[in-house]
Amino acid sequence: QELLVESGGGLVQAGESLRLSCAAPRSIWNVKVVGWYRQAPGKQRELVANFVSGDREQYADSVKGRFTLYRDTVKNTVNLQMNSLRSEDTAVYYCKGYSDYPKNHDIWGQGTQVTVSS
Repeated sequence: QELLVESGGGLVQAGESLRLSCAAPRSIWNVKVVGWYRQAPGKQRELVANFVSGDREQYADSVKGRFTLYRDTVKNTVNLQMNSLRSEDTAVYYCKGYSDYPKNHDIWGQGTQVTVSS
């Protein structure tokens, strides 16, 4: 099973920061990581931030101004810097990518838990 590798989740207090990282294993060919999603208990998975055409960042309204999506070209990771965390940010966060080998398909990570206590 193809899985992206996520790290950086944890338990923090409201107002604190976390940074999530996502890397693509070399075993997955032609993969590009494009963004982060999250799923809170009892809710559907939703977009947090992703790269759109021209590698421009796009953010959910609820995280604009607090979260930053960026590529670390040295470590070859896609990171989500999360500042001023709120209790409503509590969720399992998933990174998403896609590969065109052998045909176009989406690839997800296993998920990393982010818990923000108020």
